[in-house]
Amino acid sequence: MSQVNPIPDWLRTVTPHLVCAGAAEAIEFYKQAFNAVEMMRLSGPQGKLIHACIRIGDSAIMLADEFPDCGSFGPKSLKGSPVAIHLQVEDADALFEQAVRAGAAIRMPIEEMFWGDRYGYLEDPYGHHWSIATHVRDVSMEELQEAALKAFGQ
Repeated sequence: MSQVNPIPDWLRTVTPHLVCAGAAEAIEFYKQAFNAVEMMRLSGPQGKLIHACIRIGDSAIMLADEFPDCGSFGPKSLKGSPVAIHLQVEDADALFEQAVRAGAAIRMPIEEMFWGDRYGYLEDPYGHHWSIATHVRDVSMEELQEAALKAFGQ
């Protein structure tokens, strides 16, 4: 009898699961924008994706189409999302520009931030938010606290 791994090797403890109006098109966008690799897809009625999985870097992201009858809506239907998916990468500038060329909207231009990262913030065509960063300098906790208070007007 084989031993089943309760956490498959290809998953992490936390895995985003995105609902997209047009999940198949979203997968193609993520391939262009973030170099995603499609791992699998399961189509249902009328070709809608019941479940799909992509990999960006070393992390899996699950996707599905909207299914309103099941209470499953993407951010466009919900008029926004308070969640951002963070990508920590070796070259934030290059990936940021690649995502913009693929169709992402800039919400915060990429620049060096007080916490030591080059950082920018995007919205994809499906309403999901993405932050992209590269760590460029170490900052002590004291420096971080002082800079955070200054940045937020205190």
